[in-house]
Amino acid sequence: MKRSIYVFLGTLILLTACTKNFLDINKDPNYAAKTSENRLLTAAEQGLSYALGFTNDNRGARGLTEVLSVYMHQVVVREDPDQYGSDGNDINLTGSWTDMYSSSQAQVGSDVLGTLQNVETIISQGTANGNMVYVGIAKIMKAYAISQFVDAFADVPFSEANQFLVNGVPNGIRYPKYDKGADIYPKLFALLDEGIANLKVSAPNLLTPAGDDLFYGGDVDKWANLARTIKLKLYNQVRLVQNVSTQVAALEAENKMISKTAEGFMFYYGRSTTPDDRNPGYNDYFATQRSHYMSPWFYEILRGYNKNIFTNNRDPRIPYYFYEQLHYNDAAENATDYRDSGFVAIAFGSVGVNRNFGQDGSLTIFGIYPVGGRYQAVDDTASIDASMATGAAPFRMLTYADRLYIEAELMSAGVLAGDARARLVEAMAESFKQVDYVVTLASKQQGVPVIAGSADEAAYTAKVLAEYDAGTAAKKLEIIMTQKWIQSFGSSVDQYTDYRRTGYPVLFDPRNPQMAPGGFFQPPLKGDPTISGNQPAVPVTLSVNYPLSLPWSSLDLNVNKNAPKQKIPSNYPVFWDKN
Repeated sequence: MKRSIYVFLGTLILLTACTKNFLDINKDPNYAAKTSENRLLTAAEQGLSYALGFTNDNRGARGLTEVLSVYMHQVVVREDPDQYGSDGNDINLTGSWTDMYSSSQAQVGSDVLGTLQNVETIISQGTANGNMVYVGIAKIMKAYAISQFVDAFADVPFSEANQFLVNGVPNGIRYPKYDKGADIYPKLFALLDEGIANLKVSAPNLLTPAGDDLFYGGDVDKWANLARTIKLKLYNQVRLVQNVSTQVAALEAENKMISKTAEGFMFYYGRSTTPDDRNPGYNDYFATQRSHYMSPWFYEILRGYNKNIFTNNRDPRIPYYFYEQLHYNDAAENATDYRDSGFVAIAFGSVGVNRNFGQDGSLTIFGIYPVGGRYQAVDDTASIDASMATGAAPFRMLTYADRLYIEAELMSAGVLAGDARARLVEAMAESFKQVDYVVTLASKQQGVPVIAGSADEAAYTAKVLAEYDAGTAAKKLEIIMTQKWIQSFGSSVDQYTDYRRTGYPVLFDPRNPQMAPGGFFQPPLKGDPTISGNQPAVPVTLSVNYPLSLPWSSLDLNVNKNAPKQKIPSNYPVFWDKN
């Protein structure tokens, strides 16, 4: 509720500032002359979550996870991301780009609040005002936001970005150049160090963040720990092109990073409908047409159907991840493209005759963990609606579990001294605790069982470790990265990065008949044998190869005279991608 109030007030004040004296021809009516750092911070933080998360058309939110959850085979849609078809005109990519680089002043006509222009204003204005805690937070946010865009798009505007407004006057750089990712990354480490130092400046700080800081409530120690954890993540991402052992060892020796579930970098969505502050991915619970299908590839790995990894090892997180509207012997709304018992979906790249049939009342939908949906209790199957759950799951950007998986990868690669297996055990345990943490925030059901420490968790983990112990070095890395992929459900930007860097997890390839749903490992069908079960998809020719980076927004290319020509994504790797 507190978050909703701040967002509402911030938007109202920005709107008032932007419309006052709108006929004054000596002032640009699209920009407020001055907005305080605390209101800019609230807008920037929400904008960051919108730009990286799921899309919700009703809210004006458009995020990279909408596309990348499909590219990482956790979700399937019928739109552009299917068959890796998103181009520079994809509304999710153009919207994410605009939301990241725009300012709240430029977006007051919608619910979308931008990030980078706002943090740039906080940095310049906060420095002039002596509000250095705000400046430190803004620099950390800027480094994180730019790093996510470099990892996704390869080369992006940085050195000249968001320089159009100078002290509130539009007389700066109008057409920023695109900097090379390799040139940007070193500056991000410096920016993070500056941010940590700024957090320590105690005077004058006429303003200090509190409730306007939707991430950490103004806790400077948590912001500093986040900054160091971001550095660890970035060092891991460049480890194939740079020796980072010394830097990583120094961070570990300092031991001041995210170290608890609640310290994760998460944007906390709420339960309010007026204004709507629910997780954008919750939209399918009240949309007139549901657009997200759960990936059969992801599902089969969780069920233990995949013959390559975690075979016959059912993941106990399934009822927290998915909600099945159908009981196993219920008839589907229409003929299904993919069905296993009550699980109904379509396959990525499917050209099957049943692919395009509507399944709004039959498809399996997001559960409580990714978006604050419904936990699947035994025999709890029903047509979903907005009243069944809350949508109050946080958007998880960088968590304690992520830190542990990063360290396990670094140990496995020999970059960091330590026992990779032991760190994997810690990471998996934290992943289960993270599920419980989300349940405490998002559930409206009584009696949702605690999963951390349960017998099911112990049995599952024991089988994963047995597979790990029997595996080659490559298999051990695959297990680490696949477990990280599983726990990431609901936030896919870093998983896209991990896959291009390591080649793991192994992803579904619709061109390979052996990987067709039900073909890679045929599961036993449950229930009425007349129900259509897993039918191998027809092998298809993909329209494009796997994108090594995302296409740039055509909206920017069309107006920015210093922008490059559009890339071919499958031929344009990020600088750290040596896989």
